[in-house]
Amino acid sequence: MKLLVNPSPEKWQKHLARPAMQTKKINQIVKPIFEKVKKSGDKALKKFAKEFDQVRLDSLLVSAEEIQAAIPLVPEDLKKAIAQAKSNIEKFHAAQASPELIIEVMPGVTCSRKSVPIQRVGLYIPGGTAPLFSTVLMLGVPAQLAGCKEIVLCSPTNREGAIHPAILYTAQLIGITKIIKVGGAQAIAALTFGTESVPQVDKIFGPGNQYVTAAKQMATKFGLAIDMPAGPSEVLVYADETSIPAFVAADLLSQAEHGVDSQVVLVSPSEDFAKKVLAEITLQLESLPRKDIASKALSNSCAVILEDQSTAIELINDYAPEHLILAVAKEEEVLSQIYNAGSVFIGNFTPEAAGDYASGTNHTLPTYGYARNYSGVSLDSFVKKITYQKITPKGLKALGPAVEIMAENEQLHAHKNAVTLRLNSLKTKKK
Repeated sequence: MKLLVNPSPEKWQKHLARPAMQTKKINQIVKPIFEKVKKSGDKALKKFAKEFDQVRLDSLLVSAEEIQAAIPLVPEDLKKAIAQAKSNIEKFHAAQASPELIIEVMPGVTCSRKSVPIQRVGLYIPGGTAPLFSTVLMLGVPAQLAGCKEIVLCSPTNREGAIHPAILYTAQLIGITKIIKVGGAQAIAALTFGTESVPQVDKIFGPGNQYVTAAKQMATKFGLAIDMPAGPSEVLVYADETSIPAFVAADLLSQAEHGVDSQVVLVSPSEDFAKKVLAEITLQLESLPRKDIASKALSNSCAVILEDQSTAIELINDYAPEHLILAVAKEEEVLSQIYNAGSVFIGNFTPEAAGDYASGTNHTLPTYGYARNYSGVSLDSFVKKITYQKITPKGLKALGPAVEIMAENEQLHAHKNAVTLRLNSLKTKKK
């Protein structure tokens, strides 16, 4: 990690630049995948499985027998941990439900709004270097709570043609049975167009590598919605000498091990403290099984010394981190000034890993600076808000003239006429 002492704001963007995504090059690979899946459906998916994953698949659908066979393969302690995480995620997301809003804005004019579930959703669950069964909970639980009619889960297999048992176990635990053995950009293409085995969906959710990210963005060109644009995982830790260097180092490494293109940032008012954290990182790194991945991510990362708190807060908001950890003495004061972050972890005993798994918040969050204008996944992500209005004859008499005047001044006379005809009919009835 680079150590930067009081860099000027003009240089923040350069020093904190995320690892570049080769968008043009990746799109050149993804576009033909979309075209082949659209044209050949399951046949293309099986071909890509053989080409990319070195596996021959007779069927793309996970059978009920395969799901049942996976259950005893999951250790009991993991089942208990998943159950606890599921309970917390359900509680927090269920509490996000909003009641129907009904208001009479003026006598005889009633407006309302209610949440309606998105009917068909696709959940992409990575299964490569890390099988993210936790993401099944993060996406599947709110999808079920929202009442989505059809939930389709896609995840890549191993070379034996099997999806990781913990992914299958977690999916069946929350009632997802439509599970497809397909990963990568081809999974996103399948959900976009539909194939013989994969239903077409209305919205796609889930993290993935740069190819999956590019594929999700390409899916929007064909009328689908996605949860959010996303890039590699990242964390920014703002810590002072009231925090514990070993804790801070562990939090930074927990994100660095996600992938070689991840980025972690430490911001601190103390150079001495930052050096203690860097020493801890070196120490802890040696024992990590994903040491090589984390090491490459650390080369994209930096520790920034900013003695002035207001300047540090400005940098945090400018960077807009996916995960923000506040481990400073004046945490509430700092927190009140944060407006760009995906999810915030407060205090020395709130590791980012808790949010990744089991605290109850969602770990599907905006990265790459998109926390400036996107929220993380929530119950709202799986619903649409439909508005309604009902106007009585009395209400139209009161409101109609205003509509007529506005329509006429916009030179939209058919709009005006739609009101005028009704008002005239009311006058006729009165006579």
